Amino acid sequence: MPDTTRVAADARTGLIHPEAAALPDDLVQRFIAIVGQRHAICPGDEASPYLREPRGLFTGATALVLRPGTVAEVSKIMRLANETGTAIVPQGGNTGLVGGQIPDSSGASIILSLSRLDALREIDTVNNTVTVEAGMVLERLQDIAREHDRLFPLSLGAQGSCQIGGNLATNAGGTGVLAYGNSRDLCLGLELVLPSGEVLDDLRKLKKDNTGYDLKNLVVGSEGTLGVITAAVLRLYPRPKGVEVAWVGVQTPGQALDLFQLAADMAGGALTGFELMTELALDMTIDHVPGARAPLNDAAPWHVLIEISSSRSSEDANALMQGILSDGFEAGMIVDAALAMNLGQAQAFWNLREAMSEAQRHAGASIKHDISVPVSALPEFLAQAERVVDGVCPGARVACFGHMGDGNLHYNIAQPPDHDPDRFLALYPQMTQAVHDLVRSFNGSISAEHGIGQMKRHALAESTPPVALDLMRRVKVAFDPNGIMNPGKIL
Repeated sequence: MPDTTRVAADARTGLIHPEAAALPDDLVQRFIAIVGQRHAICPGDEASPYLREPRGLFTGATALVLRPGTVAEVSKIMRLANETGTAIVPQGGNTGLVGGQIPDSSGASIILSLSRLDALREIDTVNNTVTVEAGMVLERLQDIAREHDRLFPLSLGAQGSCQIGGNLATNAGGTGVLAYGNSRDLCLGLELVLPSGEVLDDLRKLKKDNTGYDLKNLVVGSEGTLGVITAAVLRLYPRPKGVEVAWVGVQTPGQALDLFQLAADMAGGALTGFELMTELALDMTIDHVPGARAPLNDAAPWHVLIEISSSRSSEDANALMQGILSDGFEAGMIVDAALAMNLGQAQAFWNLREAMSEAQRHAGASIKHDISVPVSALPEFLAQAERVVDGVCPGARVACFGHMGDGNLHYNIAQPPDHDPDRFLALYPQMTQAVHDLVRSFNGSISAEHGIGQMKRHALAESTPPVALDLMRRVKVAFDPNGIMNPGKIL
């Protein structure tokens, strides 16, 4: 075994330079002793699920997977890691798509899985808050809120396996951002274990607190590079009394934007979903998802999914939706529309939208982007982006979908039907550079909700003012002077 426990780290950049390919056995045993042998996974088949992200774009190696069951154990792990210069990679449900939860290939990092820290600590229906540990699965939290006649509005395609700590670490968005905001907006307080092992207990329920720097909002979205989130206080909302969902066909993104403005003017805060999709993205879903059916009788180049949630009644929600659809038809914005007749059909509409990413895996090679531009600029961006894509690969097909209400699109590009997949994927750097350059020209973001991780570190450097990057590095050093927290991510 190697005779050193150190991993040299550049705290300014966060990059690690392992002095050995793995950790010494005596150090490994010290880490195992903290959680017990039963909750430690050594390299091998059992560790494999922790080392590969969902799309298979990033794989890594680890000296050990630790699954602590208490905050005290997390604190002890971090204290020992800081003393020995051992890199720690926090991991939630391993659903991230930019490699932020995957270690490098040195085998000198330890994965810290938060899955056992999954307790409900408190639910407070007077203050409309819930306090949960980081390993709680998002769908379970949604169910708990529902059991108390409340709504936790964060909704993601991976909600059956993603965990709250990971949602906060990546500032996850999803389909509810239009009405409720990102994860950062849903978080009132945090419990954080620092790299030193110190525990920051800031689990307050306050909606107004103007006492100094907001450390919570700095940590949310930091992708495990500043510390380990172990618990959070989150906002709840009253459950809507009525919900209506409609699927709408439109001719152009411009018409979709007009319809969005109409819906926002008529429904205000009751507009809780407005999703935009290409016909190709829908066709792929129908072709490759069992049981999926076309929601409309007439084909349309673009599709919109609208959700209205009323705090008053189901009749109020229905009246709002009927008014939007009626005025949209009268103004020539809508080609065809279908109003969900029951909860099952409403869920089927949402399932079509949420299955689009998975469906594209079965339709050949795809080059994916998670971008945002100002909502008003979406039609012009989409028009210019088609020309940019065709310039890189003539015949490539745009299969984008996303949250038009907040300007976030998953701008995915499918290979031409007769194209070799490997040859198409070889264009990934060129295509991504072209799309990102266009996004920057609209003063948009090259990562709207997936984060930076490993995938977009260079793109972040190209997109961020030097002063901002320098400030980020200073923050990183202030929290993590030894550079042990999730090295090689973001910066």
